[in-house]
Amino acid sequence: MLRSLPSLCLFCELRTTVRTPWQQTRSMAQGRDRRPSRMVLSPSVAKPSKEREERDKGRPKSRNSPWAAVNQTEVHARDARNAPRQRSSAELKRSTQGKETKKKDDGGYKALKMQQSLSTVSYGARAATKDKISTIEGFSTFELLPVIQDSINPQALKSLGDISPTPIQKLAIPALLGHQDKKRRRSAEEPSSKEMEQFLLAAETGSGKTLAYLLPAIDALKRVEATEAERTERDEVQQQEKKATSLFELASPEAHVPDQDTGRPKIIILVPTAELVDQVGELAKSLSHTVKYRAALISSAYTGVVIRNRLFSPKGIDLLVSTPHLLASITKADPNVLSRVTHLIVDEADSLFDRSFSPLTCEILDRATPSLKQLVLCSATIPKRLDSYLRERFPNIRRLATPNLHAIPRRVQLGIVDVEKEPYQGNKDLACADTIWLIGKSAAEHSDDADEQADWQRTKRIIVFVNEREKTIELTDYLITKGIDATALNRDVDLRKQGEILSSFTDSSLSKKAKPDDDDKSSMNRKEARKQGIKMLPNTKVLVVTDLASRGIDTTAVRHVVLYDVPHTTIDFIHRLGRTGRMGRRGRGIVLVGKGDRRDVVKEVREGMFKGQALI
Repeated sequence: MLRSLPSLCLFCELRTTVRTPWQQTRSMAQGRDRRPSRMVLSPSVAKPSKEREERDKGRPKSRNSPWAAVNQTEVHARDARNAPRQRSSAELKRSTQGKETKKKDDGGYKALKMQQSLSTVSYGARAATKDKISTIEGFSTFELLPVIQDSINPQALKSLGDISPTPIQKLAIPALLGHQDKKRRRSAEEPSSKEMEQFLLAAETGSGKTLAYLLPAIDALKRVEATEAERTERDEVQQQEKKATSLFELASPEAHVPDQDTGRPKIIILVPTAELVDQVGELAKSLSHTVKYRAALISSAYTGVVIRNRLFSPKGIDLLVSTPHLLASITKADPNVLSRVTHLIVDEADSLFDRSFSPLTCEILDRATPSLKQLVLCSATIPKRLDSYLRERFPNIRRLATPNLHAIPRRVQLGIVDVEKEPYQGNKDLACADTIWLIGKSAAEHSDDADEQADWQRTKRIIVFVNEREKTIELTDYLITKGIDATALNRDVDLRKQGEILSSFTDSSLSKKAKPDDDDKSSMNRKEARKQGIKMLPNTKVLVVTDLASRGIDTTAVRHVVLYDVPHTTIDFIHRLGRTGRMGRRGRGIVLVGKGDRRDVVKEVREGMFKGQALI
């Protein structure tokens, strides 16, 4: 019987039985326990250690910590003590009522919240202000100097009749005059160490804010002049008495002393644009004819010689109207220009305290602070950024806001034209031209009396607002081809010509008529339209403009405003629609809503105007 062959050779069998030292080390390393995989839990993961068991024995385990569910292998139901408490029916009712009230207070303004927000004024404060000013009937109730009282109607109001003060004038003039509980403060005799008075005048556009801050400032100026005149006369009498008693003393020769008022204004009014400089300066100069003070207005629209002659006139200067850019550059060369300023008025404060104007405005304010007695800020809106800035820098400022602040007056109607519908089919230029033709034919029907109706039958003024300056020229050319006398106004137009164009829209007497120059781009199109025999819309003037003319310009003669582009923010809505319906007159605004426009914003603005509510 054959023996079975060995499975291994002798050499291999010997190799398996006898191991070298390095083979023994390798086999021991291979036989060592391997680390468990990271994806496999250890069997003792849910078992606490003995030390932790002894330490936590008898202590309830908390599951409210963020690490309560770590290293658990099974789901634990929530304890009864951590379950939400069952609220009673009364608590549920109260919470539901609170949500309904909050939802009702929002007024449904969902789209307006996405825009630039305005500072809120409570309706309780509005009602209290309304009751406070209801007792004031005329300008005669204000304790102004008689010469100022006699100049209001013929000079400031242009003999418009017996006009009662506007709400902001009823609210601001007594406060700026210093009436405390119907008592006149002694402004001329108060010590110079008294802190500077700070006021914020906030009122809707076209409410007469310029006259509200101008009359008290001029009144304070004339009272100080009267006090100084009495002091000078008393000093002269004392010198004459001294000279009579000492006949043998030699009198010192009189030296030529320059006038202290040369280049040292006492009242400074800051406005953002050159157009507002002319507008505010014209009102200040009209009052100076009878009240007798020296007023000057300077801006970049004037040459350097004119600016120097007005500011540094040998006769002196009492009131100065300027822009922050020009005045800041002048004060860098001559800081003494602000050495005698007692009243600083910042008109359109929401613009002059924004990022572009704020460094220059604050520089002027800091230089004038040592001699400043009264600081007045004026604005048609109070954005939240301005509100936070005032609370930080002027925490003691006194706020005087009218009851209708941030609300477009009900006398201004708002119409909406859907450009996407027939017959325009998305052509916004055609919709604008058709709207202007309809206004030109029916504008006389919206007047209040026969005189205004006859006035509107002669000339109608319409302002069209666009968002981009390039669109002003493009739309103007199109309107001229449709027989509409249109003029473009933007920053590229010369400053002098801007004043000529705006004069026909700011003069309510319609005596000024701006005629386009031959070198104007739109005038060439106008000539071509006449040559082509295009029928022109009679007695209608249209101004196509950006936001350049939306702030502060007194467009009393304008009754219709067309918003070609939907404004970006609620503030722009207020300022653009504020170009019409000024000084208690009626007006109408029309919004052209296209494909990419915010219809929800326009809808909420229209509902707010209809209800008379303040916009957010």
